[in-house]
Amino acid sequence: MQQWYNLSDPAMEDALYEIASMRLFAGLSLDKAIPDHSTILKFRHLLERHGLARQIFDDASQWLFEAGVLLKEDSLIDATIF
Repeated sequence: MQQWYNLSDPAMEDALYEIASMRLFAGLSLDKAIPDHSTILKFRHLLERHGLARQIFDDASQWLFEAGVLLKEDSLIDATIF
């Protein structure tokens, strides 16, 4: 999820607390402890060290493409004018 939403580790921790669909996807519940940002960071580094983050993204993209959904890698920029 962090790869797809480009969230920092603390933002990912917050999202797991605040967004029920992310908790459900991750198999987490508020009944038990949610991983803190340092645990998320360690897990992300483990994925990166073994090249799994890109592999997971590519596999998910292929699965979605076969289901008729297009998934692309991009950047989101906030252009709010105050």
